[in-house]
Amino acid sequence: MIRFGIIGCGSISSAHAKAITGSEKAKLVAACDIIEEKAQKLAEEYGAEKVYVDYMEMLKDPDIDAVSVCTTSGLHGEMCIEAAKAGKHIICEKPIEVTVEKVNAIADALKAHPVKMQCVFQRRTMPLAIAARKLIKEGRLGKVVMASAYLKYYRAQSYYDSADWRGTWELDGGGALMNQGIHGIDLLAWMVDQKVTSIYAKAGTLARNIPVEDTAVAILQWEGGGYGVIEGATTVYPGLDTKFEIVGEKGTVSFGDKGIYTWEGVDEELPKPQEAGESIGGSSGAQNISLSGHRILIDDLVDAIENDREPMIPVSEGRKAVELINAIYRSSREKKEVSLSVD
Repeated sequence: MIRFGIIGCGSISSAHAKAITGSEKAKLVAACDIIEEKAQKLAEEYGAEKVYVDYMEMLKDPDIDAVSVCTTSGLHGEMCIEAAKAGKHIICEKPIEVTVEKVNAIADALKAHPVKMQCVFQRRTMPLAIAARKLIKEGRLGKVVMASAYLKYYRAQSYYDSADWRGTWELDGGGALMNQGIHGIDLLAWMVDQKVTSIYAKAGTLARNIPVEDTAVAILQWEGGGYGVIEGATTVYPGLDTKFEIVGEKGTVSFGDKGIYTWEGVDEELPKPQEAGESIGGSSGAQNISLSGHRILIDDLVDAIENDREPMIPVSEGRKAVELINAIYRSSREKKEVSLSVD
């Protein structure tokens, strides 16, 4: 039984608590938040025995084997590094940090203190996404000529006003892309399984009173020669279906949280999962995010600990979306196409 503590008892912490308490091989033993009432509430609701207001004190607890990092994005790095130093395994909410340099610092800490770390990109557990990736890897779509993601969410001004870290560069790392769109950006890159060689983007604040972007559009060049588009926003009422569209020489697959839009091959019927799986959701609000993916990732981390293997989504994978989003920001800021390393 792997014993977990949760650091940060905000809205996403309940997804972790439910996943941990729903696992046959995990147990929630502690909750930590700088606001003690929040930690106490989570602990009481999910049966945790201990409450902390200082995560460094919680990391000293010998009864804790692993921690869920559910705090503000810009604090993830220091907490993950301290957890690694304390010998605690980690599952960290997206983004694992807001800059590539900070992600690299986490990776360095894991080399020095070899604990297991899982990054939370639960969309990778969607059956349709897994099926689409398999088709691409097997060459069933042929050469990928276009691969795009449409990430049109709605967050009112009240959402940004609800906490002083929301919509800031320092602690949120950006806006519509780094907070909401990062899930879809990660999934697109994972399905295509190619590196992006260049990006040209526009990102701006068009409707909200925040210093970061609420609307963005980017054109991608994939390493295999194809093109792509990312549209990300928190200005689209009431929030549209998160949609992915991959076009190859031999066929097209397009799907979203509502299911399949297109799944057609030129010369053959493309295999697809019998069940689309539970919708991940979240386009109209974080409260609508499915919890099934978190459970899968918790169980996978536990198995990785028990069998001394790499988790499903290690830091090297968590780094990719952060790199792409920061390249989009750079392209928009510098008003030019930005090249990315393909080493």
